[in-house]
Amino acid sequence: MRIAYLISLYPKVSHSFIRREIHALESLGLQVDRISIRGWDEALADAEDIAERAITRYVLKQSAVELAGAVVASLVASPRRFWRALSAAIGMASKSDRSLPYHFIYLLEACCISRWLQGRDVRHLHAHFGTNPAEVAMLVHMLCGVPYSFTVHGPDEFDRPQFARLRDKARHAAFVVGVSSYGRSQLLRWVDDDQWGQVQVVHCGLDASFLNAAPVPVPDVPRMVCIGRLSGQKGQLILLQAAAVLMNDGVPFELVLAGDGEMRGVIEAAIARLGLAQRVRITGWVDAAQVREELLAARAMVLPSFAEGLPVVVMEAMALGRPVLTTYIAGIPELVQPGLTGWLFPAGDVDALVAAMKECLATPTAELDRMGASARERVRERHDAVREASKLARLMTATAPSEAAR
Repeated sequence: MRIAYLISLYPKVSHSFIRREIHALESLGLQVDRISIRGWDEALADAEDIAERAITRYVLKQSAVELAGAVVASLVASPRRFWRALSAAIGMASKSDRSLPYHFIYLLEACCISRWLQGRDVRHLHAHFGTNPAEVAMLVHMLCGVPYSFTVHGPDEFDRPQFARLRDKARHAAFVVGVSSYGRSQLLRWVDDDQWGQVQVVHCGLDASFLNAAPVPVPDVPRMVCIGRLSGQKGQLILLQAAAVLMNDGVPFELVLAGDGEMRGVIEAAIARLGLAQRVRITGWVDAAQVREELLAARAMVLPSFAEGLPVVVMEAMALGRPVLTTYIAGIPELVQPGLTGWLFPAGDVDALVAAMKECLATPTAELDRMGASARERVRERHDAVREASKLARLMTATAPSEAAR
């Protein structure tokens, strides 16, 4: 069975979980076409991402003539389907936070993709993220009849569910996926109650390189690492405030911020203002190998996020035997167990974060190793990429049209 994956920008530094999911589906025998709206010229650090780019088709890499030709071909092939999709695109603009021309562009993209899918005998289209990729997938379905589904990660979709028109996108989908029970609960708020059975939980997963990694003892160093995009959502400024308290209290520590992003300048200014230049290091973008190195060189990972879905980096840290200090928001408490695999604290609470960091820094490495072992087992139970992909494969196979129907 051939399926297709649709993402706005693929591959991407922060989308390794999509790559793992695709590879897991392929290991189960499915053929997967990668389709991305844009991203063919993105700067990539990871060799696996570079390899993925070579086998990904990019919609907006097509010429204007080719895209216009796809629109004409869709109109000629089935005027009724085309006008239905056009009407849906216009309807999606109502209450959307994007103006009508964007939705016309989504229809244009859908026309291009629908021609590709029909030419490749694709039986199912799956989109990641409930924003514009899900809308494009819905329009593709209306144009050519290929069933579609989409995974909602949050927090962006849950911050503006009415603007994202989740109810409309779910109504036409074969099924919808949340990456945690919390994520599913938020979807249930915005889809019709007669569709609740179509909303499934499929966790993001890790591959064997993490799940079967040999344990590395926690180093006896006062180093913590925070891995993630430098953004307001991830809470690094709160972490710097907590670091300043530790420094002023005379607590020895090192802090590594692994990542880059739109708030790097603001964060660098805060480091200078708080006098943390000798304690805090920013790595910039790092590839998968460097993420692993930074995790193994630290006694724990700290992630003081304000909004999340269920961060893959938490799974990665736990799989490598590192306890995690993070906030009890969204799907995180479904994975991190206080006192067993890490520490949880209220988002935005500097005092609670300071207390958790002090406790972690004072915990003997032997105890951290025991927590790390529990963390590894927890991740193996819940986030095996192949096991989770098998759930998706069953759903896709069950909803694919039969030969007779096609």
